[in-house]
Amino acid sequence: MARNVVLITADQWRGDCLSGAGHPVVRTPYLDQLAGRGARFDRAYSAVPSCIPARAALHTGLAQTSHGRTGYEDGVPWEYPVTLAGEFGRQGYQTRAIGKLHAYPERNRIGFDEVTLHDGYLGFARDRQTDPRFHDDYAAWLERQPGGGDYTDHGLDCNSVVARPWDRPERLHPTNWVVSEAIDFLYRRDPTAPFLLHLSFHRPHPPYDPPAWAFEQYLDAPAYEPAVGDWADALEGWRDDTRADANYASYDARTVHRARAGYYGHMSHIDQQINRFVQALGEFRLADDTWICFTSDHGEMLGEHRLWRKAYPYEGSARVPLILSGPPGALPGGTVVGAETVAELRDVMPTLLECAGLAVPSGLDGQSLLPAALGGRLSSARAYLHGEHALFGESMHWLTDGHAKYVWFSGSGREQLFDLDADPGELCDLARADVEGVALWRGRLVGELEGRAEGFVAGGMLVAGA
Repeated sequence: MARNVVLITADQWRGDCLSGAGHPVVRTPYLDQLAGRGARFDRAYSAVPSCIPARAALHTGLAQTSHGRTGYEDGVPWEYPVTLAGEFGRQGYQTRAIGKLHAYPERNRIGFDEVTLHDGYLGFARDRQTDPRFHDDYAAWLERQPGGGDYTDHGLDCNSVVARPWDRPERLHPTNWVVSEAIDFLYRRDPTAPFLLHLSFHRPHPPYDPPAWAFEQYLDAPAYEPAVGDWADALEGWRDDTRADANYASYDARTVHRARAGYYGHMSHIDQQINRFVQALGEFRLADDTWICFTSDHGEMLGEHRLWRKAYPYEGSARVPLILSGPPGALPGGTVVGAETVAELRDVMPTLLECAGLAVPSGLDGQSLLPAALGGRLSSARAYLHGEHALFGESMHWLTDGHAKYVWFSGSGREQLFDLDADPGELCDLARADVEGVALWRGRLVGELEGRAEGFVAGGMLVAGA
């Protein structure tokens, strides 16, 4: 077993945005290369697809029913006794996190020996009367650099569709900073101990400000026509075309095209910086003794169905990339794990522990994906995944087995059913046409929600309005 483990996460990276997965526009040659010597999981999801609950699953190996976060809420303390970093540290590893954790309090190390933070704008903590060194190491570092200043000086919002190139030298970009800090760690680590290193990029989450070369290469891409399902008008009540950070809006074509260029540009930038780090691993003679895992906390709707941002049950929001790459000979290489294995962020912790040959604690909801990466099957593959997210005064619950997806809105009681094999874009809602299919999935959701404190189920039936 290789000793060292590197967990690389991006923020808001859609599961389909890898050129190796057939994306028609975005180019990710170095992530494709990692997948080529390992495994790519085609049906990986974030069960509660926004930053904080997704990271809770990633770092605890727990489902939302266990870690307790079923929506986005800042300022809730992280008090988990068992964490990914804690388990590695307990078994002799030096542990380091660089970039975005989004834990609370912000300096909560969640088991890591050392944390160097940049959570993005982080409006909950950002305060002109508070020194950024309390919660943002990148911001403090940038202020000290020639040509630095405040990373918000270019005027972009942290959740908006407005896009423009990075306005400083590329080496000052937060994406480069994460890798520079990681390479510095390789110089300063304890050579007598194996390490767990977590590289957590804030991008491609807005602001859409990649370097000019990355932004401009996608301005020449074909005009972008976001897919709109036959059900999208049902969400019209969320619409606000006046906001640059709306959840549901119809923006002009040029704004949408530039937003896509900014989003994809971040991906190309991250892809190249990942390669910079992998090359450094080789130069430190560590590549043959290191596992690498790449994933994201959630996706981005990017205008599909007139939706933007995340927190929705749909593929653009809930599906994430997941790549596991080992040292030479550890995995068959080029393995694509399909819908027979529905993976979730809770599976990352037990997977990486098994890769390192370490004990996996009991009580986790996740399971190791290593057998699937080796070309086999999981001993207890989940029949389906239950996801949810609270938004706009109700909860959106969803179930998927990788082939179909059922969605239930707790406020209105609206149901949706999609055939992901025939309709991966979720354009056609089959709920009215397939009554038997809806009844099957509804019964499964009742089983998932029975006994929940919110009162989603009563008398064996789903209760709208809860």
